[in-house]
Amino acid sequence: MTQPAVLEAVLERITYANAETGYTVARVDAGRGGELLTVVGALLGAQVGESVRMTGRWGSHPQYGRQFTVENYTTVLPATVQGIRRYLGSGLIKGIGPKTAERIVDHFGVETLDVIEADPKQLIKVPGLGPKRTALIAGAWEEQKAIKEVMVFLQGVEVSTSIAVRIYKKYGDASISVVKNEPYRLAAEVWGIGFLTADRIARAVGIPHDSPERVMAGLQYALSQATDQGHCYLPEERLISDAVKLLQVDTGLVIDCLGELAARPEGVVRESVPDPEAAPGSGERVMAVYLVPFHRAELSLAGQVRRLLDGPDDRLAAFADVDWDRALAWLARRTGAELAPEQREAVRLALTSKVAVLTGGPGCGKSFTVRSVVELARAKGAAVVLAAPTGRAAKRLAELTGAEASTVHRLLELKPGGDAAYDRDRPLKADLVVVDEASMLDLLLANKLVKAVAPGAHLLLVGDVDQLPSVGAGEVLRDLLAPGGPVPAVRLTKIFRQAQQSGVVTNAHRINAGAPPITQGLDDFFLFVEDDTEEAGRLTVDVAARRIPARFGLDPRRDVQVLTPMHRGPAGAGVLNGLLQQAVTPARPGLAEKRFGGRVFRVGDKVTQIRNNYDKGANGVFNGTVGVVTALDPVDQRLTVLTDEDEEVAYDFAELDELAHAYAVTIHRSQGSEYPCVVVPVTTSAWMMLQRNLLYTAVTRAKRLVVLVGSRRALGQAVRSVSAGRRCTALDARLAGAIAP
Repeated sequence: MTQPAVLEAVLERITYANAETGYTVARVDAGRGGELLTVVGALLGAQVGESVRMTGRWGSHPQYGRQFTVENYTTVLPATVQGIRRYLGSGLIKGIGPKTAERIVDHFGVETLDVIEADPKQLIKVPGLGPKRTALIAGAWEEQKAIKEVMVFLQGVEVSTSIAVRIYKKYGDASISVVKNEPYRLAAEVWGIGFLTADRIARAVGIPHDSPERVMAGLQYALSQATDQGHCYLPEERLISDAVKLLQVDTGLVIDCLGELAARPEGVVRESVPDPEAAPGSGERVMAVYLVPFHRAELSLAGQVRRLLDGPDDRLAAFADVDWDRALAWLARRTGAELAPEQREAVRLALTSKVAVLTGGPGCGKSFTVRSVVELARAKGAAVVLAAPTGRAAKRLAELTGAEASTVHRLLELKPGGDAAYDRDRPLKADLVVVDEASMLDLLLANKLVKAVAPGAHLLLVGDVDQLPSVGAGEVLRDLLAPGGPVPAVRLTKIFRQAQQSGVVTNAHRINAGAPPITQGLDDFFLFVEDDTEEAGRLTVDVAARRIPARFGLDPRRDVQVLTPMHRGPAGAGVLNGLLQQAVTPARPGLAEKRFGGRVFRVGDKVTQIRNNYDKGANGVFNGTVGVVTALDPVDQRLTVLTDEDEEVAYDFAELDELAHAYAVTIHRSQGSEYPCVVVPVTTSAWMMLQRNLLYTAVTRAKRLVVLVGSRRALGQAVRSVSAGRRCTALDARLAGAIAP
């Protein structure tokens, strides 16, 4: 076996980096007359411009030729003026770009790094550097040093750069102590670190395999994974078997640790609930295990709905004895259209019942019904508040009613940490609260919202219950509509004549009824048949980026949205985003870009937020928020996004793992949004995901045009397959009084 070799070089550029594993492909300058060498391996945390001393082996790649495989490395501070200038100007230190680096190095020469290290106040002597900038540079240098220390420690357990930065931001100087002594805290407290990463770290720092802390952390992880899949709880037996499989320990130990966890105030809650898998009315029950926040929210939401329904006050009491024929005739004159019988019933219900649900598919008049409710309420002088879960849906609601509408998050004025400014003690100043796209409301958000509705005020939830349930845990709209529950509802079923002429609306209803869509002879609904998944992926890009803009004059970035059943695979959102970015926002000379992990961000990119972050923007930025990159500053290491709520939000480069490209998004992530045109790859590689409500949700996102790309077999599978099994939620049982409050 060849002996390890040592290579000292300056890191010139990173051509590929995997944010999860730290595996990197880079080009380095070893001072051989401008010839760049290729190095590959775990260059965790190394920055362009740094001098690195790498230990590893020389080898040859059949396609890329001679390369150096790095086994470990250390950074070496450069010693020459040229090296220091390159190092400082690389964007490594926030606040120093190439021009500032040049001025600093011109002033201090080879002493530059010693000055920044020992006496950074001297930087004020450099022309153009004021006290504010000097302090910023000194702080950034210290932070960089501290992060490096954490990274060196974490290198032994293969933790990625972005996660090391996040650990440091969370714990600061205590980072190494937390990682060594309480690694399972990382899974609960640092976004992006799951149990598996924390477990790997724990193993590396010597925590035993059968440690109770490990088992309890594993149980909480299994429950948190279940909430990511939409469940509010897991049946106890299923949780125990999941944990045994995950942890590879004895069942008895898991049972003991579950008991201990249930005894802790912030551990888990065990409660007997009706078995959702059993036949209705069978009386069969199951022991449910909840994470505490989800149990609290479910209990609270059921109680708040009951409180609203049963309370003595009524802020819209004027509608209790209104002459409905006269009121509806006045409304028809005002809007220029008559309401259908079921729409009339819905309007009456919303204005006389303190909690009501309006549901129905596209083209059935939900929007006009909502407008009618708002018009009548306002005519009686009522204060009406309108909201929706996403910025796009809120904009649409505002256009429809002619009144201001906001996102639920903004309405409640969520603060850092997720607490709302409006709640039971400080309710919303509204007599009627209308929430559109209510199928998107998850348990935690619905609880915050209903808590903020004042006693006596009316709450109208509007949504299509046949769409996919919320991304977050729960099935709130479906639970509120459950038979035997206390919440009155109207389902609109009649498709209006104008909507019947739309192939999009007609096919949405066909899919929902289990009939295949009509794909020929329509001018707004097409199928491009392609059985090969990779070809279908390439064809999807061609259709979205070139053919639709050429034929229909639509803007490929603003008007066309690719919606995929899944993230992975040749026709998944991950691959398609790369191809669509090349087609729509390619690299150009002078166009700023930032490589982060496996992605490159450019000005003009369409992006989406992939986690709830309550600390960003005015009232937080939430999973699914979409925007466009408007600025990218390599000196301040910041990227700016203009969201679809017209808010400018800044991201430090270290936070870019919160953003993903949004040229293609999964159908789940598209909920609540509407686009002029959607393009949907439907391929057999997504076989397990192909379900009726998934395809129905994708089609109903389109206002004007739908293009399906893929195989007839996959399309048939999607239409035939009804979603298997309900989510584990007991809200319907609590509302119906089947669980003691």
